[in-house]
Amino acid sequence: MATFFTKETLLQNTNFTNSVKSVYKTDLADVANRYASLCEGLNEDVYLFSSPGRAELIGNHTDHNHGLVVACSIDLDVACAVNKREDNLIVIKSAGYEPFTVNVNELDVNVNEYGTTMALVRGVVKGFINKGYSVGGFTAHAHSTIFKGAGVSSSAAFELLICEILNTLYNEGKVDFVQKAIISRFAENVYFGKPSGLMDQLTISRGGVSYMDFFNEVPFSENAPYNLENLSLVIINCGGDHCNLTDEYSAIRYEMNEIAQYFDKDVLAKVKEEDFYASLPILKEKFTGRAILRAMHFFDENNRVKDCVKALKANDKNAFLNLITKSGISSYTLLQNCYPSADVIQSVPLALAIVSHKEDTLAYRVHGGGFAGTILTFVDTEKADNYVKFATEYFGKENVFCVNVRQKGATYLTKLEK
Repeated sequence: MATFFTKETLLQNTNFTNSVKSVYKTDLADVANRYASLCEGLNEDVYLFSSPGRAELIGNHTDHNHGLVVACSIDLDVACAVNKREDNLIVIKSAGYEPFTVNVNELDVNVNEYGTTMALVRGVVKGFINKGYSVGGFTAHAHSTIFKGAGVSSSAAFELLICEILNTLYNEGKVDFVQKAIISRFAENVYFGKPSGLMDQLTISRGGVSYMDFFNEVPFSENAPYNLENLSLVIINCGGDHCNLTDEYSAIRYEMNEIAQYFDKDVLAKVKEEDFYASLPILKEKFTGRAILRAMHFFDENNRVKDCVKALKANDKNAFLNLITKSGISSYTLLQNCYPSADVIQSVPLALAIVSHKEDTLAYRVHGGGFAGTILTFVDTEKADNYVKFATEYFGKENVFCVNVRQKGATYLTKLEK
């Protein structure tokens, strides 16, 4: 099959260059080379897509109890080139993985597919059908820079990628970012077998920095200002994998819900903070200390999120950074999601201790679900290169990522025609 698109032809294509400039801050020639590789083996009329990872800035493990979060999309992404098909087959070829095919007419839940990308595709397609949207086949060539199982939401990025492909090819782009997020969560919960909240999907679907309130079934979401361009986010993959930690995550939600049920509520967001603290003597006799501590974290973290939004609106860098570190301390001591039960490796606590002794570290905290995976640090942009070198000595070059806030979420870039 002929190759229609090369790095050189893409760089001469103004539709391509204009669309990718709105998403990527990296060298344009590198971006063109990446997408040219993805176009190999595809016919003319290729659709290009990009879906980012995400960084949770503050609001750790609050979304599943309908709390508050500030998170952002980042410039690690899944890039994808797509041909439309007429046979109702979805063929996915991702660099580094075995290709697979899903028939859009075969959408039963299969527990043997739990934890697989095949399950995510099947779940997203079913979610579109459940909502009354159109679906169909396509061939997709994908490449990801989002490291898997380490807290920057590789699965959610892939879910939203499939959503946006179906949205573009079969629904004229009419599916809004909230519905795409809800469909993606459905795929992850029901087909992938992971009881996640909606924060990852909503952040990646919307893009930029998002303030989210999950109190209602359809969460409130708005873009939060982020004018701290002199700060860089350095995400460090310090070891371990999220893939086998579902029970640890589930325990956090279960224990928070236990406390809420004492007050005849299903989630902590419906419990008044003053009632919770007034009831501590009784709660102490009825529940484990860990459950109570995790509920304390929930209330404290919600207050920090509100203060964080105020700091961002005021462009108060010091207040913002202070809140990030306080959030991390609370996750460590109250939420207790920095290492699994009986774990003696303790890669996250060790990483936090190492960066805390580096004077250039302006803020630091466990990142995402916790228990393993990544930590998040903030540094002055002018010192970021040296900071990456410092972190690389401990964690390896392949585990240290200096990332930027990305303003666009999962997005259709452009259509390439021969």
